[in-house]
Amino acid sequence: MSEPKVPILAPEDTYKGWLFKWTNYIKGYQRRWFVLSNGLLSYYRSQAEMGHTCRGTINLATANITVEDSCNFVISNGGTQTYHLKASSEVERQRWITALELAKAKASRMQAESDDSGDDSTSPAASQGAGSRNSEVQSTLRTLNSKVEDLSTCNDLIAKHGSALQRSLSELEGVRLGGETSEKIRQVTERATLFRITSNAMINACRDFLALAQAHSKRWQKALQAEREQRVRLEETLEQLAKQHNHLERAFRGATVLPSSQSNPAIDSKGPVPGKGDVSDEDEENEFFDACEDVQEFITVPADPKYHRSGSNVSGISSELGMDDGTTSLDEQSLASNPESPQSQEVVPVRKRRSRIPDKPNYSLNLWSIMKNCIGKELSKIPMPVNFNEPLSMLQRLSEDLEYYELLDRGAKCQSSLEQMCYVAAFTVSSYSTTVHRTGKPFNPLLGETFELDRVQESGYRSLCEQVSHHPPAAAHHAISERGWTLRQEIALASKFRGKYLSIMPLGSIHCIFEKSNNHYTWKKVTTTVHNIIVGKLWIDQSGEIDVVNHRTGDRCHLKFAPYSYFSRDVARKVTGVVTDKDGKAHYVLSGTWDEKMECSRVMQSSRGGENGADGRQKTVYQTLKAKELWRKTPLPEGAENMYYFSTLALTLNEPEEGVAPTDSRRRPDQRLMEQGRWEEANAEKQRLEEKQRTVRREREREANRSANPAEEGKEPADGAEEVEIASEPSETTYKSVHHDNYKPMWFERQVDPMTREPTHIYRGGYWEAKEQGNWDSCPDIF
Repeated sequence: MSEPKVPILAPEDTYKGWLFKWTNYIKGYQRRWFVLSNGLLSYYRSQAEMGHTCRGTINLATANITVEDSCNFVISNGGTQTYHLKASSEVERQRWITALELAKAKASRMQAESDDSGDDSTSPAASQGAGSRNSEVQSTLRTLNSKVEDLSTCNDLIAKHGSALQRSLSELEGVRLGGETSEKIRQVTERATLFRITSNAMINACRDFLALAQAHSKRWQKALQAEREQRVRLEETLEQLAKQHNHLERAFRGATVLPSSQSNPAIDSKGPVPGKGDVSDEDEENEFFDACEDVQEFITVPADPKYHRSGSNVSGISSELGMDDGTTSLDEQSLASNPESPQSQEVVPVRKRRSRIPDKPNYSLNLWSIMKNCIGKELSKIPMPVNFNEPLSMLQRLSEDLEYYELLDRGAKCQSSLEQMCYVAAFTVSSYSTTVHRTGKPFNPLLGETFELDRVQESGYRSLCEQVSHHPPAAAHHAISERGWTLRQEIALASKFRGKYLSIMPLGSIHCIFEKSNNHYTWKKVTTTVHNIIVGKLWIDQSGEIDVVNHRTGDRCHLKFAPYSYFSRDVARKVTGVVTDKDGKAHYVLSGTWDEKMECSRVMQSSRGGENGADGRQKTVYQTLKAKELWRKTPLPEGAENMYYFSTLALTLNEPEEGVAPTDSRRRPDQRLMEQGRWEEANAEKQRLEEKQRTVRREREREANRSANPAEEGKEPADGAEEVEIASEPSETTYKSVHHDNYKPMWFERQVDPMTREPTHIYRGGYWEAKEQGNWDSCPDIF
């Protein structure tokens, strides 16, 4: 904006600047120009209105100033006037609070002096109560007044004697030499003597005054300097107390303890509680709604400064941690000096990966474009056009979980399992960062479809996905890194359509194993919600809770993804978490957003306190050190909005590669045609592949029926069974017990997981050896 954001300190203690003032729930916060002068706070819609129209004024002498959170504060006079204000940053809010408090103190003092102006007498008790400092000042002032009176008296005497001496000299000039001469000379001598004595007295009085002034001047300078230093110390102390107070207030209301957002507060903050605003400010009627906020289960406050003095003074902190402000944390220092670190190593890729794909065509979607392909078909067989898709399969989207594999690389280097847990938790959150703008639906993989992601020479890992079941649809994923970690998962999707939004619930567990420590972590994914399915612009939200468990040590990290609320003043897409050991003791607090970054803070002390939570229990207050950044999202490539909002990794996933299996998603023709912008051909090819899959499935079911019951040979399964099962909503129980289409995957085998005791598909091996030999004879023809 063209107007300055920083308040202006003008002459005569005038403070000016822009603030956001709450009006009503229709308009929310509106930008207003505020002027603080002579103990009065006035506001205008613009600077141009200062000369003719004032929208409101409040007297600070009787006003209460209350800080709500990092940017919000309230000014009220206890009557009809209440201003709910919001600054653009915490620093600017603190400047305004300081200026308002000083102006309020000055206005209150002036009002008190005005009330007491008629009483000139001061009782001895009041004088004694003023303290020794006040008495000393009063005594000094009386002495100085006495000296000034002496100087005035001397001045009068000098003037008097000087006039007499002047007259005597004039008379001496007119006297004849004779008997009178000696008398006149004697008089002149007497006058001159008196003048000299008086002048000496005045000089001595001046000298005393100067000495006294110089002596007290040094004392006053020292006292003034001491007062200034004391004021600075008090301001710093008050600022620290205000910050701690704000942390507690934000936490009590369920707010996140994060740096202030850089977005426009008039947009991000939907407004405080009902009843705010000035009727005189806006013409519209105020509308109020109940706020729906998700209250945080714990509170974080800065730890005692003694914990910041030296890392060696803090018990329970491992030697590789530097927890004071001048050192790095969570193995970052060792990573920076390690030549194998992904941060310091310059990786030269073996091939140049593509950085662009053809721009998304601007095809309009109408009802006829869908219905013309559905004439004469059963409702269950109506194909969905590629207009709703993005040119990637679900297997490729699953491989995007490795976008921030460096977090697992860092975790593999950690000596402490609790530090390692922080990186695993950050990796868990980072897998959702690519979904914030990705409203396109990925292609459903065909049964037996695979996708490999070989990044050994570039990033040290290789990954393989396979569609192991079609009813319910399930994909198995296995990734292994040369840097000491293995990731595997089997994910099935259940969905529920709620009219305005679609909820997608991933089923299955994710496993991460570190070779060096043998730590085995498991967790599940949260619910993904696609809003505005029928009308409006699509947008995605993640909500739910995740428990990351270390099965070897018993460590646990509980992550909470807060659902978006229109009326919440909290930061959008917030994630919070606590890392605890097997005894339930908290060691780290995690905070951030799933689309931007995650930070962790070391817990130095915890206690029960604060207001009660939603279940009536008291919240836990954690005293933490300064937050350290674990992960930050990499910016999207230039022009991503025209390329389906793909990340740098996603742009390379469908790039053609030699030597991949015939079942690889890169070889899928409908997906390739869509990427090239040939959507009509892609729709036709997609329909062909789906019909081919149905035919293969019917044949497989006939073979299974003949083997199981020879008497049933020749009977065809009911057509459309696939679509009936798709319409159902598999639960966690039905997913674990289903037989998975009587299909035996190529590279994964179904077995009971030794850690979770759940049936799952685990990589059996052989894929990368088959790729080296170029032997794909056993792969089915699915395309």
